[in-house]
Amino acid sequence: MEKERIKEFAGKVMSDLSGGMAAGLAYVGAQTGLFQTLSGQGPMSMEHIIEKSGLQPRYVEEWLKGMVCAEYLQYDMDNETFELPDELGFLLASEGTDHYMGGLLHSLPMMLSVAPRVSDAFINGGGVPFEDYGQDGILAIDLMNRGLYEQRFVSYWLKSMPTVYEKLTAGGRVLDFGCGTGHAALTMAGAFAKSQFIGLDIDPASIEQACKNARDAGLTDNLNFVQGTFSDLEPGQQFDLITTCDCIHDLTDPVGVLKKLCELLSSDGTLFIIEPKVADSLTENINPIGALYYGMSVFHCMTQSLAAGGPGLGTCLGPSGMQSLVKQAGFNSFEVLELKSQMTLFYAVRH
Repeated sequence: MEKERIKEFAGKVMSDLSGGMAAGLAYVGAQTGLFQTLSGQGPMSMEHIIEKSGLQPRYVEEWLKGMVCAEYLQYDMDNETFELPDELGFLLASEGTDHYMGGLLHSLPMMLSVAPRVSDAFINGGGVPFEDYGQDGILAIDLMNRGLYEQRFVSYWLKSMPTVYEKLTAGGRVLDFGCGTGHAALTMAGAFAKSQFIGLDIDPASIEQACKNARDAGLTDNLNFVQGTFSDLEPGQQFDLITTCDCIHDLTDPVGVLKKLCELLSSDGTLFIIEPKVADSLTENINPIGALYYGMSVFHCMTQSLAAGGPGLGTCLGPSGMQSLVKQAGFNSFEVLELKSQMTLFYAVRH
């Protein structure tokens, strides 16, 4: 072994451990509102931050010092003040926007909390079912996606498919499969008053929250959420647009689901699939996003599928894997849409 390489890898392990702790501290900052307290305020004394946040002084003190060491906060030694850079506030004190990264921070404790169970699954098989992630899992997914759906789903993503956009404007039927807490369907229902929308998800807690969100938004006339499977939909329905947002790779029977979606899609309809952005080649995924997605796969996406006896496709399915699935399901047209995104791929699939 080479001593210099040992030193390099020791440094990398230490850097990764430090990054894990920094992410944990950043999660606390997002969860408790500390980033909001600091956002746009310029330099602040510790006493001012404690007073404004209303949080426990000793915890705030240690958090501030840790965030300085992690280079999330700037520290003025002469004046003993702490400052959140505006650029970081743009990312971490901006819940509800399409650039908010706090949802990713929320996902880490939720996923890593099951690490001992995932380790056991490496030995004994099985995995961690989706429902075992509880409300923390639902909240993390909601925070990761809500702002993107509200800000981009209609105005950018659907507009990239003019025929689909025109159909929904005139009045069409839409199914959002695996709708979760409903923000994609809510955004579409708010934008296309003449169209009818159904959100379908098997998870009762997610649908309960989706129904509440619809009531709060006053969008119950053209939007209905259904908890269950395809058999819980009214028979004979056909849809002009079917959306599946970040869920195909999680499924226990992806080809079977896609076959059913193929049956439900009208002859000139479109299946709009959103999935994590990864390349087909492993070497092209050697980057921070690739590492993040493989971690998410092991601690969430793959393990929940394996827990239910599924294939465990995992987060990093990639375009070729998705194309293979839709072809097996009976679709003939598969298009990768040219939409700008660092972390998401978009597919338009048709008969």
